[in-house]
Amino acid sequence: MDFLFRPPTYFSEGITSVLLLRLHYPESTWGEQISIYGHAIDQKIQYEAVDFYGNDYLLYPSSSEEPLSLEEVIYLIEGMQLNQDGIEGNMELVLDGFPETESDWYPQLKSYFDTKRKQVGLD
Repeated sequence: MDFLFRPPTYFSEGITSVLLLRLHYPESTWGEQISIYGHAIDQKIQYEAVDFYGNDYLLYPSSSEEPLSLEEVIYLIEGMQLNQDGIEGNMELVLDGFPETESDWYPQLKSYFDTKRKQVGLD
């Protein structure tokens, strides 16, 4: 696996927002699906996680000057947290388990998380 792989860019001419990856957490209470987008803003790439419920997620890094490497995307996913301000009920259970992933930008990401899921007996 090439953890240093980095797409040359996320954006083509006239495009300033792209879907980078989709995450599905089948072990979460709600079978949560989260999409992570990249937005070109002020010479930086800003990252945003979006789900159906409008929850606020904390991402690290939240921005970068160039596309992330595969390793950085893995850290972004594994370190993603639900913002604890205004959390209701059991929403912290949204990120239970390891996600199933899809990404046109990081083709090896699916294999990485599939392997992690198998190692802990989730698939």
